[in-house]
Amino acid sequence: MAIEESSRRARALRAAIEPFAGQVYFAPECHAAYERLGFAPAGRLGNVSTPDAAAYFTSRGAALGQVPGTVVAAAFAVFEPGIVTAGVELGWRLTDAATIAEARTAGAIAQLERVLGPQPSGIERVTTLLARAVEPLRPEGRPLFSGVCALGLPDSTIGRAWRLADRLREYRGDSHTAAWITAGYDAAEIGLVGELIRGLPPRSYVRSRGWTNEQLDAAHDRLRARGHLDEDGLTERGARAREAVEIATDHQMHAATAALGDDLDELVSSLDRWNTQLAVGGYPALTDADKRESARIVSYASGMSR
Repeated sequence: MAIEESSRRARALRAAIEPFAGQVYFAPECHAAYERLGFAPAGRLGNVSTPDAAAYFTSRGAALGQVPGTVVAAAFAVFEPGIVTAGVELGWRLTDAATIAEARTAGAIAQLERVLGPQPSGIERVTTLLARAVEPLRPEGRPLFSGVCALGLPDSTIGRAWRLADRLREYRGDSHTAAWITAGYDAAEIGLVGELIRGLPPRSYVRSRGWTNEQLDAAHDRLRARGHLDEDGLTERGARAREAVEIATDHQMHAATAALGDDLDELVSSLDRWNTQLAVGGYPALTDADKRESARIVSYASGMSR
């Protein structure tokens, strides 16, 4: 299959999975449960509520078990490690992995049932397709995917679909980490070039990952020395290198998209209908930059396929 088509399919799946799986991070039901465990109250970002950082690190990291914060930091990869470690260490003083993992699951299901209903039209078919996409995926080198798989499937119909989508989301995330590490980036560097290629203001999104100005200055200098940045921002060389990381990530999703075959478009269409409903307070509304990125296969892919 041509690189352009392989990437188109992988990115279509990513875009469709993201709101349905990622709504867990913006579910008021999750935030209320975390607050009852002793975490700080949720914040607010645009049209959604956002979790306390320690609650986010601990609840998502709980899939790995009762592990030290340094282990969670290694799996999360793009965050400043000290921030993650401190958040998880606080989390383990408040609760345990099994308790907060269950709170996360229950909260995610509760929001989906509140917004979509417990049995949205087509849920059984979507679950079947998601299970087909996950089935051939291997655990090697993918800690968060493996951890979410170990949690098992919830009893509720929509809960099973959500957990399968979460597995796909974490699989791509683990694959992306492998791709940018292989390409020679470190976490602060991939954050800087990532926001620039999406058209975001410099040092906007990457700051949400806990990096200090000093750390970002050093990362900027390293990227400039490699010819990836100049005084105008991302260079052509830098853009091509960053796109190569995304293509490498797409390639690692081939087993999932191949398993779906001609039914990929059906799955995407079904999830997109639900995602429209989730965008009203259940997941951040996509910016124009997000929409461009979801649809974009830049010229580098065409050059690679010739």
